[in-house]
Amino acid sequence: MIRLLRYLKPFRGAVALVLVLVFLQSLANLYLPTLMADIVDKGIVTGDTDYIVRIGGLMLLITLGGTICAVVASFFSARSAVGFGRLVRGKLFAHVEGFSLHEFDTVGTASLITRTTNDTNQVQQVLVLMLNVLVSAPLLAIGGVILAIAQDATLAWILVVAIPILVLAIFLIMSRAIPLFRIIQVKIDRLNLILDEGLTGVRVIRAFDRTAHERRRFDTANRDLTETAITVNRIVATLFPIMLLVLNLSTIAIVWFGSVRIDRGEMQIGALIAFMQYALQILFAMLMLSLMFVFLPRAAASADRINAVLDMAPEIRDAEQVRPVGAQRGYVEFDDVTFSYPGAEEPALAHISFTARPGQVTAIIGGTGAGKSSLVGLIPRFYDVASGRVLVDGVDVRELAQHDLRSRIGYVPQQAVLFSGTVAGNIRFGTESASDEQVRHAAEIAQATEFVDGMDAGFASAIAQGGTNVSGGQKQRLSIARALARRPEIYVFDDSFSALDYATDARLRAALKRETTDATVFIVAQRVSTIMDADQILVLDQGRLVGSGTHRALMESNPVYREIVLSQLSAEEVA
Repeated sequence: MIRLLRYLKPFRGAVALVLVLVFLQSLANLYLPTLMADIVDKGIVTGDTDYIVRIGGLMLLITLGGTICAVVASFFSARSAVGFGRLVRGKLFAHVEGFSLHEFDTVGTASLITRTTNDTNQVQQVLVLMLNVLVSAPLLAIGGVILAIAQDATLAWILVVAIPILVLAIFLIMSRAIPLFRIIQVKIDRLNLILDEGLTGVRVIRAFDRTAHERRRFDTANRDLTETAITVNRIVATLFPIMLLVLNLSTIAIVWFGSVRIDRGEMQIGALIAFMQYALQILFAMLMLSLMFVFLPRAAASADRINAVLDMAPEIRDAEQVRPVGAQRGYVEFDDVTFSYPGAEEPALAHISFTARPGQVTAIIGGTGAGKSSLVGLIPRFYDVASGRVLVDGVDVRELAQHDLRSRIGYVPQQAVLFSGTVAGNIRFGTESASDEQVRHAAEIAQATEFVDGMDAGFASAIAQGGTNVSGGQKQRLSIARALARRPEIYVFDDSFSALDYATDARLRAALKRETTDATVFIVAQRVSTIMDADQILVLDQGRLVGSGTHRALMESNPVYREIVLSQLSAEEVA
């Protein structure tokens, strides 16, 4: 929790002002009971009207000043806390953007969303409370004890009995509640995960008639979270009746024993009233501290989860001394590359070596799980190799700045991803400076204009979140147009033609060939017809490169490739 407070640095002026105002408000609250004792003993008892008016006016001014201090302090404390939350969320988002895919898999998307929103809000809320309580509660408690003893030291034994009881109650209750607060955050992660899966996978759930199952799954997680939250609230709820009981019993004791002392002439009526006010202030300060103990454990758990993300160093980082790209443009070389996913027993790729040149189409084919997507994912450095080297333009990708490397690559993922916005905005995603003509040209090459022009607003038509208002084939074509608009040196199409019909696939590849004559093109495909004309075909089998060459050469020499081809095409089509 303390580590996160460094993000309050831009608001240190406002925080200092809040602390000063809260200090002044607390002094006003401490001074008022003394004035009340004076106005009772020296004014009301003696009938001195002028004294009553004068001291009463002073009390009104002090009350007004304290109220103004409280209002201004609340405003600036809320403003500082909201600004703090904005900075923490921004820091989290920026840090997560630098994560490799391994870190995303380790933490989980649902947990990252919870930590950026719910956990940050927990810390933000407790910060508002801290700014208002951190100074006032200790000052009211300590100052109240000193001034209460000054009014009558004999009655101070009541406070000596009441305060330890409250401290013990707070300690016992919080020692049980704090572990449960941490469990609640984990269960919120679980609930968010199930909700996210239920929303994103709604088509699959309905197609397999698993709606009732998913509802039961959500209800189970929801009930689990609810029961834990109820348990925590029941434990914490016992604190307030205990405090009210101690407060009321203390008041009764003060009035009882104070009245006895007044009857004996050992105490003034005003002193009794002031002592009672100070006792209430002391117990109120303890109540505020107990509120801190209610919210602080959950905020501390949230802060630990936020710090765990901020402390997670991304595996993929720029080298301390990055190198500029070489004189070559578009050259990609794999030099004895071996790659394993974290925790995997066997490497996903083993001893892969090949070279791809500008103007050349390199196709990658193989069975499911052969390592095709893993191979092309190493080019933009989504992962680092275990051994060997991946070179782009003659430089190891680990020695290049990630921005420089990825600015040279147009990547189309296996699962087409669109963002909420417009058609043109999605095509410009990789190149914001692209003109309208460039956007249309990219769409024409990707065979997307045939459906974009049919939309109500053309390229200004809205794309829903995740591209849910367009088909799978349309999403793929817009993803391809997005890569084409960038005009990179290297194109990577990771099974990006699978949702296209054969006619559209053929037109797109013909247009693509004319457009990428000076670029290096990688195509991962399942369909043989998509890659038959490639300049170089890499055949993968269980993570190993078992053949490379043209279609004709591989048909003659490579049994794995021949088996793939014959499983898709007839002998006449092959001939």
